[in-house]
Amino acid sequence: MNYSTKQIALLSDEIDLQSIKYPSAQLAVRALLKEICLSPKPGLVDMLNNGAHRDMDFSTFIASIKAISPWFDEFYHYGYTLKLNNQSDFLVGIRPIGLACEKAMYLATHNVNTHKGGIFAFGLLLGVIGYLEQCQQTTNVTTICSTLMGFCHGIVKKELQLSNSNQTVGEKLFKHYQLSGARGEAESGYATVRQISLPIYNKMQQAGYDEETSLLQVMLHLLAYNQDTNLVSRGGLAGLHFVQNSAKQLIERGGATDLIGRSHLEKLDKQLIKHNLSPGGSADLIAITWFLAQYQN
Repeated sequence: MNYSTKQIALLSDEIDLQSIKYPSAQLAVRALLKEICLSPKPGLVDMLNNGAHRDMDFSTFIASIKAISPWFDEFYHYGYTLKLNNQSDFLVGIRPIGLACEKAMYLATHNVNTHKGGIFAFGLLLGVIGYLEQCQQTTNVTTICSTLMGFCHGIVKKELQLSNSNQTVGEKLFKHYQLSGARGEAESGYATVRQISLPIYNKMQQAGYDEETSLLQVMLHLLAYNQDTNLVSRGGLAGLHFVQNSAKQLIERGGATDLIGRSHLEKLDKQLIKHNLSPGGSADLIAITWFLAQYQN
């Protein structure tokens, strides 16, 4: 079962998307819905199965989206009302909102982490968009991502390189492999999206493919080229390289455009489940790709 416009509409009604005030916040929620409904996603929760997860399923993600979506207005409003003395103030002020949003997620999911990465990413993006609109500046991929780079400048050095706690997964992976994960993506202004997945999405759309096929092709390119710290956390560099090489092989066959592309994805899904591999970082970037695609003007 693959997602359709009708299914997304039903879920939007269930979540009460219209109660969200700001258009950009609505787009962020839609992005999360499109990501969780996209199927098949190797190793990830989707409408077909739980992927390589035993503590969450599709309904867990919908409950999570429902719980965190009201906070997306708060991220935007924070940016829209922000008075900056220096760029580092942005991260300091937005962090408490992010923590409150995470708390809502954990309450809804019985302490399961479904969207911590999504909250981090969309919190930053919505805050930036709010700030740009407060300043009456154009909001497009270039302005959003360049402003985010400025606001997040030094976050990898401060929170990963110079950290001595070695407590979080992100800190451990940076110490062992120099992988900067979600913080690195934010500090780069989502370079992986801008350079890899967004061009693929645009190419697919221009070629006349539907949104679902376009996003499946985006997913394959992210699996092939993203330095996904979730995969490294579960399977080491060997797990990351296995997924990257498998995705590249499928792309060479045509990926989602192949006549039996979805069956290849389902086979890869079984392999990732067997090896307990879940590319959660790439899942976040799928949603971000669709979201930023709405700001190409």
